[in-house]
Amino acid sequence: METRVKQGESLTRSAFLLAFDLRKEKLTQRGELGYLLRAATLTELLLAGNLADDAGRARAVSPPAAEPGSLRAAIWEQISNSPPRSWRRWVQKDNGKAVRVVRDELAADRLIGVERRRILLFPVERITPRKPYLSRRLAERVGRALRGGQPVGHLDEDVRVLAALAVAARLKTVVPSSREARPHRDRIEQLSAPVEPITTALRKSIDAAKSAASGG
Repeated sequence: METRVKQGESLTRSAFLLAFDLRKEKLTQRGELGYLLRAATLTELLLAGNLADDAGRARAVSPPAAEPGSLRAAIWEQISNSPPRSWRRWVQKDNGKAVRVVRDELAADRLIGVERRRILLFPVERITPRKPYLSRRLAERVGRALRGGQPVGHLDEDVRVLAALAVAARLKTVVPSSREARPHRDRIEQLSAPVEPITTALRKSIDAAKSAASGG
C-alpha cells in the first residue's frame, strides 16, 4: 500500500512542502505561495462541508474543528463574518500572512528550518526542508496523479486535489512548464472537478500576480 500524500499533514501543509525545489533546497515561486496555501485551505473547508459554493461565491455553512490561530480558523472567520464573496477574493486576501502562519507551524514541528540574517541591512529569510523525503514523495505521487496510470476516480482525494491545485498554481516542482501540462488537459479537468471554483480562482490569481509583476 502506498504512503498517502498527507503523511499526517493537512492539504495546506502538504502544499507548502510540495513547493520545495529540492535541488536548490529552497522554496520555489515564493511570491505566489500564499495564493496556493489559501486555496488549499479553502479546498479543505469546501470538501469538509464547512463551506459551500454559491454561484461562484464562498458561503459559510458550519464552523470547522480548527486550532485557534491556524489558517483554517482564520479563513473561516473571514468568510463567516462577510457576505458571500468570490473564491478569488478569498484566495488573494492576506496571502502573505498565510505563508507566515504555515511556515511557523511547520518550523515548530521541525519539518522546515528557518534562517534569518541581514544582507546590506535588508532582512533575508531562508527556508529549507528538514525532511526532504516528504517533499520528494509528495512530488512523486502528485506527478503520477497528473500524468496518469491510474483512473482519476481511483486516486485518494488528497492527492487528486493537491495535483489540481499545483497545476492551477503553475507550481514548477510539479509542472516545470505549461508545455508539459498541455497533453494532460483532459485529466487536469477531471482532477479539478470537485473543487473547480477554487482551482479557477487560484489560476486567475496567479496569472494576475504575474501580469502585475511584469508590468503587463
